[in-house]
Amino acid sequence: MSNERLRSALLARGMTVQDLAEEIGVIPKTVERWITKGKVPYRRHQYATAAALKMDVTTLWDDGRTVDSATDMAKAEIGTVYPHRHTVPSGLWRELYSRAQKTLDVLVYSGLFLSEDPLFHDLLKAKVAAGVQVRILLGDPDCAAVRQRGIDEGHQIMDGKIRNALHLYRPLMRSHPDIGFRLHDSTLYNSIYRADDEMLVNPHVYGIGAYLAPVLHLRRLGAGGVFDTYANSIEHTWENARPVGEADVATITGA
Repeated sequence: MSNERLRSALLARGMTVQDLAEEIGVIPKTVERWITKGKVPYRRHQYATAAALKMDVTTLWDDGRTVDSATDMAKAEIGTVYPHRHTVPSGLWRELYSRAQKTLDVLVYSGLFLSEDPLFHDLLKAKVAAGVQVRILLGDPDCAAVRQRGIDEGHQIMDGKIRNALHLYRPLMRSHPDIGFRLHDSTLYNSIYRADDEMLVNPHVYGIGAYLAPVLHLRRLGAGGVFDTYANSIEHTWENARPVGEADVATITGA
């Protein structure tokens, strides 16, 4: 039986059999057999394929060994679960980001508590100066998703919180244009704070603010795991977001 999920995943990523084969280090005929004959690859090739296609490995194959392995890895990737964001140790956010050597990402609607922290601003300056890719993704205050999130939390001030965050980040935009700021109109199900292979994930829960929702502390252990699922969300949102500059901030904040 053919593997239509793998075929569809290739099409969705705009990749050919040849592309995937080169990416994971096998010959094209091997990939063709996985698709047309439903052959199940070695687990190392399953995880490599899942990483290349930015998908969970268990979505592509029903191999019981893979399901068990992926489940074990998912459990191992979850280091700590905090019952509420406000119970996360206050210094953990900066501690996590201070360890970033390649990538530092913030995917939120407002993330106001970070924008209000001058030490976080200093950390961003130091990281971008050291060559770290720094990306800050905030919600577009005028989009429908932001308005709805405010309603879901029981208030209608989410757009104001974003405008405040943009105002606070404005000096940073002026002095360090290499820091990437973008606005997105996505429906976020989680706020994500990533530093290389480590991240904090703050799920959004209907009816309460993010500070009352749980936080997962994740560490990446391999391709196609829980960490990669959330990391892919950052990439997709970044690709569809628009850059924001000082002129935009002046218009948005009225300053």
